[in-house]
Amino acid sequence: MAEFVAEHPDRFLVARMVRGDEAAFGEFFEGHFAPLFRFAMPRVANDAQIAEDVVQAALCRAVRKLSSYRGEAALLTWLCTFCRHEISAYFEKARRVPPMVELLDDIPEVRAALESLSAADRPEAALRRSETSRLVQLVLDRLPGRYGDALEWKYIDGLSVAEIAERLNIGVKAAESMLTRARTAFRDAFTAAHGGRWSEAEV
Repeated sequence: MAEFVAEHPDRFLVARMVRGDEAAFGEFFEGHFAPLFRFAMPRVANDAQIAEDVVQAALCRAVRKLSSYRGEAALLTWLCTFCRHEISAYFEKARRVPPMVELLDDIPEVRAALESLSAADRPEAALRRSETSRLVQLVLDRLPGRYGDALEWKYIDGLSVAEIAERLNIGVKAAESMLTRARTAFRDAFTAAHGGRWSEAEV
């Protein structure tokens, strides 16, 4: 039997905002700027100004798309997806390498890709590391929204399955199942994009 997923209370805040309730907009920005800022900081190498800029951009973009929020998960979960895309856009525009590889090298596929560079010439290794970092971010951004969020919470933020379940407003078993599917989706996409440069024995 499928688990029942209740509508998240944040849906009521969004409904007030859609109706133009100014107090609701105040609650929205005051309640979500700080956690989104903490979310962004490690993803922008702890540059506070960049973190503030991407969070502001993410919140503004989310406000324009409020009607698409369905209340199936916490509003912060939904907002983190916008924030991830703004971070990716910033690094793409700045032609800089996001620190995503260092954050996600606990994932065996990513670690194996990085270890494969250890024997390479230093300039070539630096280039490939840059390419790998961009590839990781690209794969995360193209995963279904909840999958990318769940993987980041697990491997970057170090959240427990129970904490992830709470954020997603689902049961612990459902969260475990989602993490398994997310992990498989990431592995398949990253392996295909990376060109299968490691063997099954390495992962």
